[in-house]
Amino acid sequence: MSVAKVAVAGVGMHPWGKWGENFVTYGVAAARAALADAGVDWSDVGFVAGADTMRNGYPGYVAGATFAQALGWTGIPVTSAYGACASGAMALEAARQRILAGLCDVALVVGADTTPKGFLKPNAGERTDDPDWLRFNLLGATNPTYFALYARRRMELFGATQDDFTAVKVKNAAHGLSNPFARYRKEVSAADVDASPLVASPLRLLDICATSDGGAAVVLTSQDYAEAHLADRPRVDVAAISTVTPTFPNTVIEMPEFATDSAAGIPAPQRTFKQAIGHAAYEQAGVSPGDVEVAEVYDLSTALELDWYEDLQFCAPGEAEQLLRDGVTTLGGRLPVNPSGGLACFGEAVPAQALAQVCEITWQLRGQAGDRQAISPDSGEAPKVGITANQGLFGHGSSVILTR
Repeated sequence: MSVAKVAVAGVGMHPWGKWGENFVTYGVAAARAALADAGVDWSDVGFVAGADTMRNGYPGYVAGATFAQALGWTGIPVTSAYGACASGAMALEAARQRILAGLCDVALVVGADTTPKGFLKPNAGERTDDPDWLRFNLLGATNPTYFALYARRRMELFGATQDDFTAVKVKNAAHGLSNPFARYRKEVSAADVDASPLVASPLRLLDICATSDGGAAVVLTSQDYAEAHLADRPRVDVAAISTVTPTFPNTVIEMPEFATDSAAGIPAPQRTFKQAIGHAAYEQAGVSPGDVEVAEVYDLSTALELDWYEDLQFCAPGEAEQLLRDGVTTLGGRLPVNPSGGLACFGEAVPAQALAQVCEITWQLRGQAGDRQAISPDSGEAPKVGITANQGLFGHGSSVILTR
């Protein structure tokens, strides 16, 4: 089931780091950069969608209105979206729907965050129906602990080693060296990873992403607007946005051999949650995993990047390590993953990250990524199909497929 496409007219970012500014500062800078990239005036925007941040008080809960006010009220409709790490994709989907409904021709999507030091954790308040709140507050299982459980699972099921996890970090650090928006632009060796402190076995400090400040923005337009106003610009389209939720019943260990056969008469899901995220995007875009030439995935830990290779069907379960070892997912390979440097080089700025992934894939498809540019081995040109993927707390998933 494919749907009509909308055009990515412009993208922009504020560099990631720990800048100590209000999140609105980062979002406005990213928005202005995206508008400039699109060659679109703020007065021409007909809709604003903001990705919410829960750490920055009331302005963060109503991000769409917050950014519209900061850019200058013009009377246009706004909306705000929250889905943890998937917030940016949810806001992007709201903008796409507005355009496809014929209610506007130009929409601006913005996400930005200012984060505290240390681990991100569920906000204050008792939420006994939230599994992430429960694991953090009842078990003391912080996010790095959670990531480590998944890493240990890969080791037990597929024979992954700490050397494999280290290789992901070394790869992504090399990719991010020339990215002007990345927080960490430094070559990392295997010895550097091995020498970093153990946080949650088997993961060391350099296996786990940091928390960061940053912002990203995307300008979407209708196809008619793009053809009339953007004919002289590289064209990239949004072919799919997946924001699926889990299927019940599901198990904590998301593998077919552990899935329940049925519960209350409901058949077990055919796919795990993360597999369903990518599958829905492929189906909507009318492309297959074999068509993808570049990807940005949510590498909260080095081991989780390997999981995404399989969840997005780049390879069969248990084959991710070999894909990495063969250089397939490194720049110069058939399917570079995280050419931006990923979270390894950026850190988490939660509502901005899904949009930052879209920015990177857009630059890659336009051929504007500089020294980190992916090149298709078949055509010798910039990629034509790229995919993003991440997973937010409490059942929020997202994937965006871009094409040119």
